[in-house]
Amino acid sequence: MPEPKELMRLAIDVARQGMADGQTPFGCAIAVGDLVIATAHNTVLADINITAHAEINALRAACQALGNIHLSGTIVASTCEPCPMCAAALHWARVDHIYFGATVSDAATSGFNELRLSASELLNRGGSSVKLTGNVLSGECQDLFRQWHAQGDSRAY
Repeated sequence: MPEPKELMRLAIDVARQGMADGQTPFGCAIAVGDLVIATAHNTVLADINITAHAEINALRAACQALGNIHLSGTIVASTCEPCPMCAAALHWARVDHIYFGATVSDAATSGFNELRLSASELLNRGGSSVKLTGNVLSGECQDLFRQWHAQGDSRAY
């Protein structure tokens, strides 16, 4: 299994690719065993689809790669704490562990329309067995927001 920091670096790289394509600063990577099965960035703007978050896009690719809607045994690295929609989808996919960098509060401070409900609160209240670990390369993940603003796209989303 890739180390969480290694997987997070892939998520950061894919978030930067998305930003270069005019998308918002979010990335996700999913691995099972020693194999990275999916990386994706947010494509909300390109797809004109409010649900096209990095985690959702990565989940779709991972399910296709494994030919299964259940992703038991997988770990996920997300540059930002999953929103309630993404946390629920990761739960339903039965991922084992989610690692994240920036927080929902960081995203809200950067102008994103976030629900102020932490992924840990949602998963705990819902009785999920998904493990959640924050603060993985958080400084680098928070830098994605600063880089995005520096590119001149600071619209609220």
